[in-house]
Amino acid sequence: MRIAILLPVAASAALAACGSSGDTGADAEATPFEFPPSLSPFGDGFPVAGDPCRQIGESEAVVDLLDDSAMLVGCPTVEQAEALGGSLVATIDGVSLVSVPMGDANAGMGETGDTLVAGTDYNATAILSCAFDGATSFSDCNAGVKRNWGDDGTSLVEVSKPDGTTRAIFFNGTEATGADSAQADGSAGWDFKVDRQGDESTVTFGPEKYIIPDALVIGG
Repeated sequence: MRIAILLPVAASAALAACGSSGDTGADAEATPFEFPPSLSPFGDGFPVAGDPCRQIGESEAVVDLLDDSAMLVGCPTVEQAEALGGSLVATIDGVSLVSVPMGDANAGMGETGDTLVAGTDYNATAILSCAFDGATSFSDCNAGVKRNWGDDGTSLVEVSKPDGTTRAIFFNGTEATGADSAQADGSAGWDFKVDRQGDESTVTFGPEKYIIPDALVIGG
């Protein structure tokens, strides 16, 4: 008689445990995915803000995966990475990494004017050589150009800095004419200098230095 009474109780306990486990799984699925800091993620989503994937910056973890003709993007799942149309290159700390070709500097050139690189408001994107705090060695920085940005035909090259901020550099044709500055970061009093060599400009703005090819600025 005792066995007949205890069996339903045990079954009820097992069902309750299963129900509890299912609830925990649902809660886990609702938890936002967190990218590990070691991958240096930046941006609010890729290719557009709010999307689950994010661009990946330069770090020791991905230095061998960087390509100056592509953007490195990380996604929470393989399916999300494959949907971007690039090449899957690695999985690090649960993040699927995909190399997405960047817009060609010539993309969209023609009678109708420049088109935009998918998911951005840039006419072309590239990885530039950059240096900060007076350093003599260069690293890589993501950059994009907005051609004919100003009413006078001025173009704007926007460079993503390692600290997550950006630096805008203005061009009249292939001539670099200035950079945005602010009292907040102390750049308001910085000197602006340009050294032209071949088809590229080396822009020195205070302790910062950028090497910008003409092909990014005007296409070609």
